[in-house]
Amino acid sequence: MSTGLIIALIVIAAVVIIAAVMTLRARGPRQGPSLKRRFGPEYDRAVARHDGDAKAAERELTERVQRHGELRERPLEPAQREQYEARWTAAQERFVDSPRDAVAEADRLLAELAGARGFPDGGQYEEQLSALSVHHAHHVDGYRRVHRAAHLRAEDARDGGQGTEDMREAMVAARALFEELVKPARHDGGHTGGRHDHARERAALNGGRKAHTRGGHMPWAMNRRQAKES
Repeated sequence: MSTGLIIALIVIAAVVIIAAVMTLRARGPRQGPSLKRRFGPEYDRAVARHDGDAKAAERELTERVQRHGELRERPLEPAQREQYEARWTAAQERFVDSPRDAVAEADRLLAELAGARGFPDGGQYEEQLSALSVHHAHHVDGYRRVHRAAHLRAEDARDGGQGTEDMREAMVAARALFEELVKPARHDGGHTGGRHDHARERAALNGGRKAHTRGGHMPWAMNRRQAKES
């Protein structure tokens, strides 16, 4: 074998090895630990849904990234943001008298808000949820829970029973995604107190549950009115 042929073979082998390494590096961020970091609790849910088969779960999550990873969220106009916030507040205040109507409104509101931010239309719930899981993996389960609560049969969600508690918890969980979607981009400034507001709402809803059993009103409604009057 001539020296020239040997050199050519070495060069070809080197090119093949380099290409293989680059391919593995390109795939790396979408596999295993990186997927788990990106999706957090959604990774665990996917594994559980596939009966513990991590490889199958990772294929599903990788496919989600391929479909929705390039999505760029559209900003909201200030007037839109105020409208969505007012509707969410109204849904909260409606919870005492009609929990089922309140969670149904929260479900509709999240679907509309996600659509306004550039996610798939709310009429395609599963596709919208999939896209949201790629960009808001740590909060998307709140949407899943409120959507499930909104579509429970009446006999499974009677006011005053365990169904009401489930709906209350769903509303609290859904608030985190609402805040993520409604807040302005960092360069816009404005609302920055999402985490604090979430904790305050949890306390309000816990108090509201007690008020509901007494036939009273949820305390957050009174607090907001007092704040406006002061």
